[in-house]
Amino acid sequence: MTDPADNEPQEANGTDTAKTSQSVLDRYFKIRERGSTVAREVRGGLVTFFTMAYIVVLTPIIIGGVPGKPINADSLGNVLPMLQVAAVVALAAGVMSIVFGLVANYPFGLAAGIGISSLLAVTIAPQMSWPAAMGLVVIDGVIIVLLGLTGVRTAVFNAVPAELKSAIAAGIGAFIAFIGFINAGFVTRPEAAGAPPVQLGHDGSIGTVPTVVFVVGVLLMAVLVVRKVPGGLLLGIIVMTVVSIIVEAVMHLGPASEGHGGWAMNVPKLPSGIGGLPDLSLVGDVDLFGAFTGQFDDVSVLIACVFLFTLLLSNFFDAMGTMTGLGKEGGLADKDGNLPGIGRALMIEGTGAIVGGASSASSNTVLVESSAGIAEGARTGFANIVTGVLFLAAMFFTPLYSVVPMEAVAPVLVVVGAMMMGQIRDIDFTRFELALPAFLTIVTMPFTYSIANGIGVGFISWVVLGAARGQWRRMHPLLYVVAVLFLLYFARGPISDLISG
Repeated sequence: MTDPADNEPQEANGTDTAKTSQSVLDRYFKIRERGSTVAREVRGGLVTFFTMAYIVVLTPIIIGGVPGKPINADSLGNVLPMLQVAAVVALAAGVMSIVFGLVANYPFGLAAGIGISSLLAVTIAPQMSWPAAMGLVVIDGVIIVLLGLTGVRTAVFNAVPAELKSAIAAGIGAFIAFIGFINAGFVTRPEAAGAPPVQLGHDGSIGTVPTVVFVVGVLLMAVLVVRKVPGGLLLGIIVMTVVSIIVEAVMHLGPASEGHGGWAMNVPKLPSGIGGLPDLSLVGDVDLFGAFTGQFDDVSVLIACVFLFTLLLSNFFDAMGTMTGLGKEGGLADKDGNLPGIGRALMIEGTGAIVGGASSASSNTVLVESSAGIAEGARTGFANIVTGVLFLAAMFFTPLYSVVPMEAVAPVLVVVGAMMMGQIRDIDFTRFELALPAFLTIVTMPFTYSIANGIGVGFISWVVLGAARGQWRRMHPLLYVVAVLFLLYFARGPISDLISG
């Protein structure tokens, strides 16, 4: 008979191995140094994924289409098949989130950006082919990486005044809360002519069951945060998903596209199948310089350059603003609001545009939804590894992930948005030359649905008011350069018309 004591060395060795593995993780990712634990990082990575997972469903709707139908077709009448887009979106998000976590060591998840995707579908692809449009995205990424290698991007990041960095963080908080309201149907666009631009729910009231689920979710997650329940946001998503599945099973609401009162995006019902092999045939389907060859009647070299400039500025400052806000929210920035090792982070983020364009998944960038994972305790790149692995798994299990409805995830954006608004405490609103640029930065982001627009308005107003007070010599020269670039960015429509006509 074996003595139990004989097993003690093996058990001890197993424990030592586990401790060694955890020690390696801790040293590489600086988990304890940043006041976190492996469990918190895993929870944070899970929350970030579930908050970002809608991108796998939404991006195919924005840029994808059905062969033979005109929706999202390019100038040649071709479309990006929706199932293939979903597969490459998950692939690019998984790869880039993991690489960013390993190299930059920040808990900032990367995936296809909604703004760039919309720009491609509405403005660029209809005037050329989809491969040529994705070629522009790749070139945009190459330029951003070169700007990172030369230190230009880091210099611009560090030149932003501390008050504007706080305003950017607060503005992103307002922006993601507004995204949550829109995605859940809590705020909608009225159909009646002459009505206000937005309204509460449907006809000014919360009249749908999914919206009620969203409201209950906000209150539940707020209570869990106030009570400091570990994993409160993740627990809230799980509870509201279960509630949503029960509601759908009883009431059979269906999608909102089929009638008033349905679910915004994912219908919360158990899928008939779990998954299958992904179709990655869009990877590499890129015409790198096609936009500049003159093969498309409506696109001259100058217009292609305007498109590229628009992509570049939007990508450049969206990511800069998002990382500023996330870094401050997670306590990862220094006293001046700068992120240590930001150069590496910015270069990897630029690589996201190259990978996204090369895979036809649209430009991959840091998403503001990462703030949900940070609120859950994520502080290192290990959380990104968790998020990235789940995105890679999503390629095979898309039906399973589609069970989680938008109404169960959107409350996280509202709760985290409220947390991020606390950054306004660092802004002296008694000084109007600081108050106005900060205010414009904060309100422009949600009102125009763009982080880059908010940053641009903030830069321009900061430079104008600073010069008016006689401080033009004290301002960093890069502030003037960026302000002029944003003036050109905001005037890109008339400039494009002037060039083409």
